[in-house]
Amino acid sequence: KARMAKLGDAFVAFPGGAGTLEEFFEVWTWQQLGIHAKPVALLNINGFWDGLLKAIDGMIVGGFLRPQYRDSLIVESTMPKLLEQMAAWSEPEVKWAKAS
Repeated sequence: KARMAKLGDAFVAFPGGAGTLEEFFEVWTWQQLGIHAKPVALLNINGFWDGLLKAIDGMIVGGFLRPQYRDSLIVESTMPKLLEQMAAWSEPEVKWAKAS
């Protein structure tokens, strides 16, 4: 898994199960912590990820997640749109970055 993360240019979670969620949250957290500066995306086919997105939005409301990290997450329902968003993606501020 570490080798795939190192060699990959981006991360896309297709509809899946518990293993997909584990891998998605790991790479998305790594992005927030500055372990990598690569896009993380959900391919939201037929609204598959809508419940998860609602939970993530609840984390923001509850003060557990900064809106910028939700904004860094690419969510699209088709692969062409997802690839377009990945090409336009910019890295969010690192969560634990020191002020310069």
